[in-house]
Amino acid sequence: MAHIVRGTRVLSRCVARPFSMSATNLNRPEPSSAPSMLDIGTRRIFNEEHDMLREAFRKFVEAEVTPRHRQWEEDGVTGRDVWEKAGAAGYLNVNIPEEHGGVGGDFKSATIVNEELASAGASGLFSPHSDIIVPYVSKYGSDEMRKRLIPAMTAGKCITAIGMSEPGAGSDLQGLQTRADRDGSDYIINGSKTWISNGQLADAVVVVAKTCKEGKAAHGLSLFIVERGMPGFERGKNLVKIGMKANDTSELFFSDVRVPAMNLIGEENRGFYYMMNELPQERLTVATAAISASEAMFEWTREYLAERKAFGGPLSKMQLIRHRMAKMKTEIAVGRAFVDSCIERHDANFLDTVTASMAKAWASEMQDRVADECVQLHGGMGYMYDYKIGKAYVDSRIQRIYAGTNEIMMDLVARSVFPR
Repeated sequence: MAHIVRGTRVLSRCVARPFSMSATNLNRPEPSSAPSMLDIGTRRIFNEEHDMLREAFRKFVEAEVTPRHRQWEEDGVTGRDVWEKAGAAGYLNVNIPEEHGGVGGDFKSATIVNEELASAGASGLFSPHSDIIVPYVSKYGSDEMRKRLIPAMTAGKCITAIGMSEPGAGSDLQGLQTRADRDGSDYIINGSKTWISNGQLADAVVVVAKTCKEGKAAHGLSLFIVERGMPGFERGKNLVKIGMKANDTSELFFSDVRVPAMNLIGEENRGFYYMMNELPQERLTVATAAISASEAMFEWTREYLAERKAFGGPLSKMQLIRHRMAKMKTEIAVGRAFVDSCIERHDANFLDTVTASMAKAWASEMQDRVADECVQLHGGMGYMYDYKIGKAYVDSRIQRIYAGTNEIMMDLVARSVFPR
């Protein structure tokens, strides 16, 4: 309990501040000038209270996540108990207001949880739940819905998923076919979803469904909470992916699922607008994980090259390799500077969709380049799944696909270049 009290005290001070940096923060080194890019106490956007949270959560990951992650990969799903342990320690729903049932920390604090999981090779464990899904309930749900659901979501006793993608509609919301038809005081949902993260574990799924038969499909979408055990709600098989194997991903099926009107999030036919409002945070979350994963891959590779000997000495003494590592570090540092500026802006509610799209696309593509280069520098060892870099290589590939493909990101950016 002492740890929980300490964590709560730290987070309570880490509230959103105006978009500025104090002179003290400007004295903090950037990762590019620290002995390791993973050192605690770096980056001007954070302060000592954030450092305390990072140190505590890093220890949590080392104790509760890393030792069990390989087994979760083999099982294709994480253990429910780690969710409850994270909830008890205050590491879920960090940025959800305390009055809504969350922890009440700032977005930077939530970012720390996301970054530490990415650095440990456990991307996607808590962040979709805390930073992408629960915010819909917090921001647009009724008071009754918040009181009924968010405390359990914060405690890790109610795991969430979002049902958006369908077999014939991924990034294109116009193609969604799942319907929700009003029937008295309820809605009847029919349709299916695929590639749903947390699909097997989820106790509550935010389902995107069409509720208006006229006009553009995107402008007739609504969001509903479908809960475990509702008749007609079925889960398909746990899909086998090439990476992120510990994160269960499923098909979901809805056959005449009767959902009470109180499970409608916000207003009917306003789902599209709610999703557009939340996309900057979702895409920044991907960018943040991409940079942190890249920093970790760089450090793993630096350590390997310093120890690996060939041609009479360590590989780290060879000029070609030294220059390749120098180029990689420079690229990561440039990405870190841009993404940190996005984190700072989002923490002050200034991040726009175009900038978030740039960050998501650029950082995820850089992550793939870093992963490929690090595997190459590891040689044959890099191709072994038992090595962290091999797993990170396959895990990185999804970053350019989910949260909107990078092709969609570039189309959004292009609209700011050549307005229609």
